[in-house]
Amino acid sequence: MEPIVSIRNLVNAFGTHRVHDGLCLDILPGETLGIVGGSGTGKSVLMRSMLGLRTPQAGEIHVLGHDVYSSGPGLQQRWGVLFQKGALLSALTVRQNVELPIALHSDMPAATRRELAQLKVRMTGLSLGALDKYPSELSGGMIKRAALARALALEPDILFLDEPTAGLDPMGATRFDNLVSYLQSSLNLTIVMVTHDMDSLFNICDRVAVLVDKKIVVGSLDEIVQSPHPWIQSYFNDPRAVRARQKEKNNVRAN
Repeated sequence: MEPIVSIRNLVNAFGTHRVHDGLCLDILPGETLGIVGGSGTGKSVLMRSMLGLRTPQAGEIHVLGHDVYSSGPGLQQRWGVLFQKGALLSALTVRQNVELPIALHSDMPAATRRELAQLKVRMTGLSLGALDKYPSELSGGMIKRAALARALALEPDILFLDEPTAGLDPMGATRFDNLVSYLQSSLNLTIVMVTHDMDSLFNICDRVAVLVDKKIVVGSLDEIVQSPHPWIQSYFNDPRAVRARQKEKNNVRAN
């Protein structure tokens, strides 16, 4: 199976400090990949590099078979991004935020754009009453869903999520995880997710990529927890991780 994202020998540095040094990663079509790592390991830097928002010092990144740094805007239309705090434009309503990428990248008639925005909002579990609200009138969970609707506006192949459950209460985080899992399967999305949420890792990720020693260790959760690397052992044997792993095992047995 050809990877949908292929990274080879990536180097990212700030001055003389290298965050990534020869990092290689393949992301497979249709999988949900969780990216974790300690503070300063460059999780967001890696995602920004994949999005073409940061030019690395060395290395190659191909997305959907194209060099992310030399391809035109057509490639960018094939992915959607949910930023940690939503990044909705405060002067626009939810409907206008979701319509914006459609208006920028297509000549779709205004009436059709409105209908499509309405559909995307409903897909993310928001009521139609949210369409004409401004971000300041939304709860944290509603902002996440509105931003997710905007990320899905152009019907992307890949969805990048940056700390999607950050700031949500446990019930809200679980509902959001369930929504992401449903959208992934129903829309056949590939999902790349930076997260610290142990429940998200164990509930919806097919594989996990751990940033350590300026490179990356990738595998299924069962494989990752067996890694002898000290940081990985510490992280995945933390009481929160143990509880999340046991909770997921109980859910599997129940189903």
